Amino acid sequence: MEKLTFESDDLGVTEDFLSRAYARMRIGSTTPDASRALITRTGIDAVSIDETDLSFEMSYSVTPLGKICLCVMHDGTVRDHGFQGVQDDFGPGDVVMFAPPDRPYAGRICNARYTITMLEPALLSQVAGERGEPPVRLTGHRPHTTAVAQQLGRTIAYLRDQVLADPAVADQPLVASTAAQHLAASVLSAFPNTALPDDAGADGRDERDAHPLILRRALAYIDDHADQPVTVSEIAGAAHVTTRALQYAFRRHLDTTPLAHLRRVRLAQAHRDLVAGDPTAGITVTEIAARWGFHHPGRFASLYRGTYRRAPHQTLNGS
Repeated sequence: MEKLTFESDDLGVTEDFLSRAYARMRIGSTTPDASRALITRTGIDAVSIDETDLSFEMSYSVTPLGKICLCVMHDGTVRDHGFQGVQDDFGPGDVVMFAPPDRPYAGRICNARYTITMLEPALLSQVAGERGEPPVRLTGHRPHTTAVAQQLGRTIAYLRDQVLADPAVADQPLVASTAAQHLAASVLSAFPNTALPDDAGADGRDERDAHPLILRRALAYIDDHADQPVTVSEIAGAAHVTTRALQYAFRRHLDTTPLAHLRRVRLAQAHRDLVAGDPTAGITVTEIAARWGFHHPGRFASLYRGTYRRAPHQTLNGS
């Protein structure tokens, strides 16, 4: 897990930091003697979240980031923001993508406080279940609606405040992978993109590939790798079918999805660890839940009760 804090009122020092933390850039200000910048970052391998407070007006010109960069505005404005034919202004409440990962961008920040979230573009293809080329990409810099923009903002805040705030939780491999995939899924839901919807009609090949042997291969792979970060693409690869065919097979034979089944397998493993756990040795429900990728204790408890008809702490305590 990555944590850092940067604070400076020296424009040159700030430019050097921003170039190292994001991508090579040039910045300027009409008030270089009053240019306080404060940035705090928390992050895991594929995702980082920065809280940024620039209490001055700053122009910027940035080379391609190589990552998806989302901005949630809290105070102030971003003006004349532009990339590849797009020109826009952002204000409080706006949620936007700054630019495609392979495009430079420029603009002006005016006494603004905002949250920057960066994630690896490959996460979109992993979550969408698309393998090969071309990779899934976002095709617009603003979300479909205000409602989905607000939902994405809540997802980012939850990831920042509940997952990344606790290094003991964030450093769990399954927590990191499921949290990153949840964020990517929220991004795909919010922004226009090139991914096909999961419920697109299966073609004849999907139907032919959805036979029980394919399902058995997929189920075996999930059972053998439930303790590791797993994507739909990897499960499909192990079953030797397309992701569409895999999803169709799970819907047809099990009335579920591959990732929903993976979650059930992990829940069963968490149940096994709760039964075997010794609370007097310091074993906790939160620790076991995080071990199996459940980073929200309340949601884990609700899911567990719905399956096992008791609270997880009751199982751990043997009551």
